[in-house]
Amino acid sequence: MLRRLGKPEPFGTWNLERGTWNLEPGTWNLEPGTWNLEQLIIRLATLDDAAPMLEIYAPLVSETAITFEFEPPTLQQFKARMAEIQSRYPWIVSELDGRIAGFAYAGPHRARPAYQWSVEVSVYVHADLRRLGVARTLYLKLFELLQVQGYQSAYAGITLPNDASEALHRSVGFEPVGVYKAAGFKLGKWHDAVWYQRQINDRLPDDPTPPLRPHDASVVAAWSRLLRYQRP
Repeated sequence: MLRRLGKPEPFGTWNLERGTWNLEPGTWNLEPGTWNLEQLIIRLATLDDAAPMLEIYAPLVSETAITFEFEPPTLQQFKARMAEIQSRYPWIVSELDGRIAGFAYAGPHRARPAYQWSVEVSVYVHADLRRLGVARTLYLKLFELLQVQGYQSAYAGITLPNDASEALHRSVGFEPVGVYKAAGFKLGKWHDAVWYQRQINDRLPDDPTPPLRPHDASVVAAWSRLLRYQRP
């Protein structure tokens, strides 16, 4: 059972006008042995989820090299990013007690057409809920959705060092394929990036058809079966 202390409080809030992060005290009381992943609701993201997702993502941009973005996107930029990605790929959220605990999505690996069966994936979890299985649960569901569409390979880039992220990716079937040395410069230093790969479908077709889009009727039906809940 997940227990909460006192009256529910909002997560820290991202001030979109000033570009500052206001971290409020942690609101989750996670006692050892009380976390149950069955409490999570995994569903497709909507534009209404953009603000809480940006609250999770923005401090990672401002304070870490986990992402190579320099400036957090505005809310409108984030929504535009969502709309573009969701036209071709799944973007899902994990919801806990009516709030966004984390999110994961896929995007293009490369632009040229021969890469169309490959995707690049990302997952982000609220700071209070990391290393509790939320990211793993999101990833595994994301791979199921991608499999329905006909994608073959997923790739993930990780800024080094990041032992926790590497362990997460290995736990869901990724294997390291190479390191880009000094791939990016951020926060006053150069950073290496390791790339991981995971097969989404076990069998590689000899004559693959293009991946299906999210609005395809067969995808809509299959995704509805795979997701426990989908906001109307």
